[in-house]
Amino acid sequence: MQQRVIISQDIEHDLAQAIAETEHDRVFVLTDDITQECCLPKVAVLLTKHNATTITIRHDDTNKTLDTLADVWTALQQGGATRHSLLVNLGGGMVTDLGGFAAATFKRGIHFINIPTTLLAMVDAAVGGKTGINFGGLKNEVGAFANARYVIVNTCFLDTLDTANLCSGYAEMLKHSLISNAQMWAEHVNFDILQPDLAELQRMVAASIAVKEHIVADDPHEHGIRKALNFGHTIGHALEEFSMQQPGGAVVSTAPTKQEIPKGGAVISARLLQLARARTAPKNTLLHGYAVAFGLIGELYISARKAGFPTARLHQTARFIRENYGAVAFTCDDYPTLLNLMRHDKKNTADTINFTLLHDIGDIRINQTATDEEIREALDFIREGY
Repeated sequence: MQQRVIISQDIEHDLAQAIAETEHDRVFVLTDDITQECCLPKVAVLLTKHNATTITIRHDDTNKTLDTLADVWTALQQGGATRHSLLVNLGGGMVTDLGGFAAATFKRGIHFINIPTTLLAMVDAAVGGKTGINFGGLKNEVGAFANARYVIVNTCFLDTLDTANLCSGYAEMLKHSLISNAQMWAEHVNFDILQPDLAELQRMVAASIAVKEHIVADDPHEHGIRKALNFGHTIGHALEEFSMQQPGGAVVSTAPTKQEIPKGGAVISARLLQLARARTAPKNTLLHGYAVAFGLIGELYISARKAGFPTARLHQTARFIRENYGAVAFTCDDYPTLLNLMRHDKKNTADTINFTLLHDIGDIRINQTATDEEIREALDFIREGY
């Protein structure tokens, strides 16, 4: 079943239409404790008309677990959900990933709608049919391919985000530009993500989603070109998992000074700012998009080394990331651990670490490999070379 992505100008109208066009006997809405307060009020009147039952889980990727999944199954079961019920996932990537997996597996599958409320979820997690949970200390280790009936994207939710979470999502947009075309890339590396114009950002989000939709349509189950969407993620996931495993956090992202009021956005209340900041990863760990941004630097370095990616574009991209994402701190003593984490990546074959590399912007090379020494050089470049 293909999903339909709606770039929404009126969230209540578009959600009402999506619910009306999706078979259902009962409606359930999944939120986390932050989106319940920040985002649910924007659609609460409509959901009340449908007598929707709200299921709330704790925010943060550390709660994207089998225990939380079981809590959602239990809430659906106790709420009388049937195979004809509908689950609306309202939240960031953790909610859409876990909620999608819950819907895909409960009663062997019920319909679901994704309403992403973070930039990361809008351009990545909520689109493309990947669902799942973390398991055994590894990201998205257990999951399934399952398409939402609808994904409704409206940047009205972004006025609840702090800059760190906007930057986190923007890293995936930057990745989409690198695997797409030079014009989009140039626009992305010249955009002011620290003080964004939300109207302009909505147009860019729509273009970014279109890149992913085109790739997913050609390769829904990641046997070929969809592997391009993993660009930056082999090293990025290793950095993210490493940061989550360190007591007290050994990986630190030193972010630039933050602007809390986006251009074109509403004035954010003190309470919303407090909740938005709570979305940020625990101190000294990396948000997913920050890990991907640093992963892009490392994998662009390997691309330049092995596939001829232009060094000028490598350095321009790296400068943009440095200026907007700060620096990531780890040492050469951590390289064996990072390499071991890369060997657990789902894209690998046996013990070979697989990469997507670029010969140039939009010129993709999937199923590439790199030696441990080349990966160590890339890690050196992330730490010291840009």
